[in-house]
Amino acid sequence: MAQIPVFNMKHRKKRTVLAAIQIPRRFLFWCTLLLVCFAGFTFSSVRLLFRGFHPWRLAAKTAISGVLPEFSIIETVEFPDETLVFLKYPPLTPLFTKHGIDCLYLTPNNSSQSPHSVENDEFFSQQIIRCPLIKPRGMLTSLSVKPTGHTFPIGPTRRWHSLAYEAMIDHDNTTIVFVKGFNLRGGKQSDPSKFKCVYGWDIKKPKLLLQSDVISIAQEIVRCETPLSILNSPQRFISSNMNQPIKISVRMVGKEPLESIASPKRRLQLNLPGEKQHQMCVCTMLRNQASFLQEWIMYHSKIGVQRWFIYDNNSLDDIEDVVKVLSVDQKINVTRHVWPWIKTQEAGFAHCALRARDVCEWVGFMDVDEFFHLPTRLSLLVILRNQSQNSNSNVAELRVSCHNFGPSSLKHVPTQGVTMGYNCRMIAPERHKSIVKPEALNSTLINVVHHFHLKSGFKYANMDRNVMVINHYKYQVWDVFKEKFYRRVATYVSDWQQDRNIESKDRAPGLGTRAVEPLDWSSRFCEVIDTGLRDRVAEMFTDPNTGNLPWQKSLT
Repeated sequence: MAQIPVFNMKHRKKRTVLAAIQIPRRFLFWCTLLLVCFAGFTFSSVRLLFRGFHPWRLAAKTAISGVLPEFSIIETVEFPDETLVFLKYPPLTPLFTKHGIDCLYLTPNNSSQSPHSVENDEFFSQQIIRCPLIKPRGMLTSLSVKPTGHTFPIGPTRRWHSLAYEAMIDHDNTTIVFVKGFNLRGGKQSDPSKFKCVYGWDIKKPKLLLQSDVISIAQEIVRCETPLSILNSPQRFISSNMNQPIKISVRMVGKEPLESIASPKRRLQLNLPGEKQHQMCVCTMLRNQASFLQEWIMYHSKIGVQRWFIYDNNSLDDIEDVVKVLSVDQKINVTRHVWPWIKTQEAGFAHCALRARDVCEWVGFMDVDEFFHLPTRLSLLVILRNQSQNSNSNVAELRVSCHNFGPSSLKHVPTQGVTMGYNCRMIAPERHKSIVKPEALNSTLINVVHHFHLKSGFKYANMDRNVMVINHYKYQVWDVFKEKFYRRVATYVSDWQQDRNIESKDRAPGLGTRAVEPLDWSSRFCEVIDTGLRDRVAEMFTDPNTGNLPWQKSLT
């Protein structure tokens, strides 16, 4: 019998072993391929499932089942009375609710508290968590997930008194930056040559910054020339750190730039030819005014306002539910925009004017306690059309006089609403509020007390008080007025608690700087009975069967 060489026997054994190994590898290959296909199908299915889905309505435990998604704290901003924590989240991820996360304070004993609120900024894929401020100041703040106790690495902490906080790229490719810290005069332009704009992913590293000229600077609003590299890629800065969003800041010549959390993005529509989508819109900024919002919007919608921009300045009431009722149930075109920046009403109105410019022919800037009263009973839209036809085309602002109403002998919030409850006012009108054509606003966007500066060549017209006036329910019952006393949103109007500008028309005459109810408060500011708007509202809205008004339920 022929002998098989040892070499061949070893070789055959090796081939047998290799063959045995190759089969599982092929099998593994096909299994892997099938798994990839199935995963792709599953991912596509999940994406379809999430269309129209509002993830923030899920509890936090949904977000953290299994492995916690790649959430991260990107910024923290310390206000005088609370801390904002900006939490970045991946796309298509269920988000945290107020009840699913705690504010964590890194002390020797690590304490925690429930947040004031959790807001969602879908545009930047981030959540804004408002945390109570605890003593001593300067305590580092993080977040803790319920019920696992998972904590997030601390993000950089910024000081509110010196910060670039918002930015957007305008139609002309300039960048508009909203800043806090230069303490510029209200209503006045400053010298742009004394400032520079800087772009980069780390504002504190001068060698990695792009610099550009300031075109205009006034109040808290800076308009910058935008470098071409930023325009070509507005979300990223071309550097070694490609995962960081671009930031923009402003500096005085010879000084360090302000800290920044502002990322410029092109979020404005292009100017479209032809008529605007809406003839009349309204911008407002509010805080904890949900109980009054329904009356205010339903009334103005009835007289001709077509679009509402609500800037929510840190409300803690049920404003989201009220906006939903108005937009979904009442079919009113109203949207809520989260604006967490304190004492920045002028900046917020400028921001709103830019957003409204492409869809609104006229925009009114007013508060929730201000109501247009039309004594002729014409529609607001008819008045605007008549104004456009009867005057020169360069009229771009209508100034409407304000009548200040007092508590009208009331001590409690009127259950039928503001317009029905308060009927006694001061004789002489005070100030005015404006309805403007937003494309005619001066590029600086200067505005004080709801009044904007116009471009050269445009002018204003004073409205006849017999045609249109504003009923300003400025001095309501004490419990309502006290809230207004404690929190003013305007930057260039003094807080009533501060001992300055005592003679300002914005102050309550004789009240001083302390929120102590005068004994005669309910009878103050009553010089003439005026029931014109009350009668009109009763006629338009009273239910003939019940005698109730549509918003009455929300006030009781």
